[in-house]
Amino acid sequence: MSDPYIGEIRMMGFNYAPYGWAQCNGQVVNIVQNQALFVLLGTIYGGNGSSNFNLPNLQGRSPVGMGQGLGLSNISIGEQGGVENVSLTTQNMPSHTHVASVTGGGAVTGQISIPATTSTASGTQTAAPGTTAVLGPVSVSDRQGQLYSTATDGATTLKPFNVTLQGTAPAITNSLVGNNTPIALRNPFLGINFCIALQGVYPTRQ
Repeated sequence: MSDPYIGEIRMMGFNYAPYGWAQCNGQVVNIVQNQALFVLLGTIYGGNGSSNFNLPNLQGRSPVGMGQGLGLSNISIGEQGGVENVSLTTQNMPSHTHVASVTGGGAVTGQISIPATTSTASGTQTAAPGTTAVLGPVSVSDRQGQLYSTATDGATTLKPFNVTLQGTAPAITNSLVGNNTPIALRNPFLGINFCIALQGVYPTRQ
């Protein structure tokens, strides 16, 4: 491969680096033995900058042009980013609601018992029933009044009164679905051998 620029990266169809080239695998190289390449790359791709520096690492990565494209993020030379897979969370979902309906179980029936205190002793007061006066038989001249009957040919309704009912509201739980499988973000790809020139023509600026 004649006269490449030092630091030039090419794609090879074979799986090794030709003489004077090195694979772009992020390996550490010595500055003394690669001074011209170090002047061009510095520590853009890593290294301590005093005795060694790193070559670019394109293993499993797709190169993109540096700079800021229209409507895109700015990319600096040597910057790495992106992930191969991503797991979605609720933070990635659009705002939404879940609709749930509850079907009634029909009419509710029951009984209400109202306790009342009575007495078998003849009444001696004219006060209304209360905590110290309870309902008892009516007695006139030592003769009890006849207020009760065994016949049931009539009916009446007590004055309406308030009743407090207590219960538990039904709990609605949305079923959990899915198994948190990460989503693959990688486009269809083809593995290629990227190599960088260690020797060649030093590239001069225009």
